[in-house]
This record gives sequence, structure tokens and C-alpha cells, in this order.
Amino acid sequence: SLADMVSFGLAPAVLAFPWGLWPLKRLGWAAGFIYVTATAMRLARFNTMLEVGDKRWFQGMPSPSAAALVAGFVFIADDYAIAPADAKWWAWGVTLFAGLIMVSNLKYYSFKTINLKKSVPFVAVLFFVVFLALLSYQPAVVLFGGFVLYAISGFAVSGWLLLRRRRPPPAAP
Repeated sequence: SLADMVSFGLAPAVLAFPWGLWPLKRLGWAAGFIYVTATAMRLARFNTMLEVGDKRWFQGMPSPSAAALVAGFVFIADDYAIAPADAKWWAWGVTLFAGLIMVSNLKYYSFKTINLKKSVPFVAVLFFVVFLALLSYQPAVVLFGGFVLYAISGFAVSGWLLLRRRRPPPAAP
């Protein structure tokens, strides 16, 4: 847990702060602090819910994904030579957003139910090959875009589950 806290909590905040949060002074410091604190809370919740939680879903965005979101933002900004001073508010927003969705009650797919010992559909193999090709062509865009989509998926999945729960059962003929 301590290694996870350093890797997925402290390291992204330490990366984001000198890159683009430092011009915001206390607001930048606050975003980094909220991110690190949220990571600690997220890891604590994960460790206490190991035996009781539904294995298909994470409650809140997993800390490795949130770390990839923050680090990916810095990676893509550096890849496109965006000056940190020009993206300071974006860096602040991404860092704060990643921290807050880690401690949210949104449902994120865990990928733990995928069984690769069974036959894999051709479409899945094709998707994986296309993903690798795109990753080799534009790694910053593909990685950051993938984690942005995963971050948004929590809102979509949670909304869908909420709608399904509120929908009345169909009437019998």
C-alpha cells in the first residue's frame, strides 16, 4: 500500500506541480494535496473492500488510472510542446478531477472478469492490433485519450446502472 501511495499518489502530484501547478501557488498546491489525499483514501477504501465488493466494478476510479490521467496530461502537453504556463489551469483541472473521481461512488469496470483462457473473439484481437499500431504512432495521444475515456466511463456506467434500477419492470401480458 505504501508503494502504491508513492507510485500512484505522490509521484503524479510531484510531476504535475513543478510542471504546471506551481504558477498557481496555493491553488496549485491545493490541487496536488487533494490528489495525494484522495489517493490515500482510495487505496484505504480498496483495501477494506477486498472481500465484500463486487469484483466486476471498482468504486471510484482506480488510483493507477488516475495517476495515468495526470501523468498522461503532462506527457501529451510535453509531446506537443505546450508551455506549462499556458496549460496551468488545464493541469489544475485534470489533477483535481482525477483526485475527486477516485473518491467518488462512480462504478468503473475492473477487467477482472476477462477470461483469456477461453477463445478470444476476432474483433477483440483486431481491436488490440489496431490499438498497438495507434500506440506506436502516437503514444501520448492514445494513452491519455484511453484514460480520459475510462474516466468518463464511470459517469456513463453509473448513470446507466441508476437508470436501470429506477426503471419499472415490464408488465406481464
